[in-house]
Amino acid sequence: MKKKHLKILEQIYCRPTSANINWKNIEALFLALGADVSERAGSRIAVVLFGEVRVFHRPHPSPSTDKGAVASIRKWFEENEVLP
Repeated sequence: MKKKHLKILEQIYCRPTSANINWKNIEALFLALGADVSERAGSRIAVVLFGEVRVFHRPHPSPSTDKGAVASIRKWFEENEVLP
């Protein structure tokens, strides 16, 4: 994992939950962790990682990820012991 990805991971674990994380960077982190990311209907994407499939809504028109999605990703990472 590159330093850039580690920085995004640290932002995901930051408290209070940040609403200023660019979704494109989160997708790049998923890929760096070995995920398979595929397009779904509308602005949804499927992320296959840790032997699970999670579906996320790609934010628009703003590129920033909402706090609920960040908290969900953080919980998923915690369950699979992905820590900064």
